[in-house]
Amino acid sequence: MRFKQAIFVFLAACLAQLALAWPAQTEPIQIVGFGDSLMAGYNLPPGEGFTDKLEAALRAKGHDVAVINAGVSGDTTSGGLARLDWSVPDGTDLVILELGANDMLRGIDPAEIERNLEAMLARLAERKIPVLLAGMLAAPNLGHAYAESFGSIYPRLAQRYGAALYPFFLDGVAGDATLQLEDGMHPNAAGIDQIVRRILPTVEEALAALPERP
Repeated sequence: MRFKQAIFVFLAACLAQLALAWPAQTEPIQIVGFGDSLMAGYNLPPGEGFTDKLEAALRAKGHDVAVINAGVSGDTTSGGLARLDWSVPDGTDLVILELGANDMLRGIDPAEIERNLEAMLARLAERKIPVLLAGMLAAPNLGHAYAESFGSIYPRLAQRYGAALYPFFLDGVAGDATLQLEDGMHPNAAGIDQIVRRILPTVEEALAALPERP
């Protein structure tokens, strides 16, 4: 009996040492892509949208991440504000906030757009969820005054809330028909590749700035 007890104690001690030596398994970093059709992957096959390709690109560079697609085609900043709390689950480590394009296309007052975006940033700050704010530029036909007022929203809010900023989500894609769907607005698969390639360094910087996980 004593021999069996000794063996048991020995095995328990070995298992305890293994548990201490074995690295703890952590959950992947949770990134939520929160936006409109540009985030949702409008008219693209499964796996070809922004969130899927961003996750693949980050994993290829050694980041243990999961990128959740919380994009809704046609969404505006007011719609995003209304669904923010249930679209961004607890445990989210980073939100990529990409909204405002549909507001701009409808000619909504930039002051209203800014109020909605600011309310979203404030709520996420209250929840201690860092944000990468993806900016947008106004269409030329809306005039210089509107373009200036709209375009200034994103850098101003990023500075105010300490958010990372990617100035123009469609950088390198807007105006290039080879990277767009036939509607001349949404990126095709090659366009998504371009967006991911360009935004990747900013996302990596945002990841490096995240608080250390327990």
